[in-house]
Amino acid sequence: MAGAVALPIGSRIAGLFAGADLADAYAIGLPRDTSGDVETLTRFLLSEQAPWLRLLMAVRDTMVAGFGLKTSRQLRQGAAADHVARIYIFRIYEITRDEAILGEDDKHLDFRISVQRRSDDIVVTTVVHCHNLLGRLYLALITPFHRLVVKSMLRRAARRGWPRLIQAAG
Repeated sequence: MAGAVALPIGSRIAGLFAGADLADAYAIGLPRDTSGDVETLTRFLLSEQAPWLRLLMAVRDTMVAGFGLKTSRQLRQGAAADHVARIYIFRIYEITRDEAILGEDDKHLDFRISVQRRSDDIVVTTVVHCHNLLGRLYLALITPFHRLVVKSMLRRAARRGWPRLIQAAG
């Protein structure tokens, strides 16, 4: 079951926790034979969004467009134009052996998402720093949905079956 956990001090975004307007982490256990490749797991986690989440993103995009904030469509289109590597709509900042750091910077706020593969689980950590009143209002509006979305993505990935560890032929 996906649930809230303590912020992982071993995360590469742990330095962003102090002074954050939002910092949370959710984890779910992984079967023993789950792939150890964090990029594969991150892509799997963010693929095949639930229909209600696609609808929620459409509503969000309609609402924020009038404020000059980046929509998910603009993020996808921008990736092709500026050659920024992305997973789903999120810019890839770094991928290490055990952790993927994704996020985006905008005029209202900056955020980072860490997807960290640990021995028995996967942890999704989100850190948000607001720049102005618009950012704080936006964050207040989306925070309850954010929590539902992260837990739903983790549960949905577990139900679909995490990518398996590839065994070398011997």
